[in-house]
Amino acid sequence: MQTFKVLSALLAYPEPELLARMDELAAALRAEALLPADQHAALEIFMTNLARLDPLDAQERYVALFDRNRSLSLHLYEHIHGESRERGQAMVQLAQLYRLYGVAIATRELPDYLPLFLEFLSMLPPRAAMSLLGETAHVVSALRERLTERASPYATVMGAVEALAGKPAERAAVDDVLATLMPEADELSALDRQWEEEAVRFGAGGAPDAAAGTSASCGG
Repeated sequence: MQTFKVLSALLAYPEPELLARMDELAAALRAEALLPADQHAALEIFMTNLARLDPLDAQERYVALFDRNRSLSLHLYEHIHGESRERGQAMVQLAQLYRLYGVAIATRELPDYLPLFLEFLSMLPPRAAMSLLGETAHVVSALRERLTERASPYATVMGAVEALAGKPAERAAVDDVLATLMPEADELSALDRQWEEEAVRFGAGGAPDAAAGTSASCGG
């Protein structure tokens, strides 16, 4: 489904090539007409404004938002498991799910990276894609709330992802996500500690690379 792929692209690092494709992506959304009318209209405005930005300004905004604030991390399981061992096991299971559907991850990104997850869902039948997305609805809803509080245009994109889940997340589950990574996690000392730990955990060649974007391919 093209809508999932478009949302994946909009939540990825805004390379100049992406900004140049906004008309193409908007046309794909219109052709599929999967989003509610209000979400679709808001997303078109977001895409128009994004295309008008200087690429360096778009990238600086993206990094300042998602890369410098752990509470806005696009890694889904970080909001559920924090730094516990359970996060690693959950990612192993998600990677196994990708392989079950014949999808090979073609980047160094972690499997719980939201743009990568959305691209994976774009390869599935609609019912299966929406069902799997629904399992993460509480995380997406929490991220949309945090982005809205910051008056970030990216709240529109997260709201569109939330709409595709088909049903609202339970309030208690959203509150649990919001409590997992509090604003204190955005402090520079906490970010420095996270980067040091990830360097040790993944080693050379295995650390996540947010600027690399995402891609997935059907494997044998």
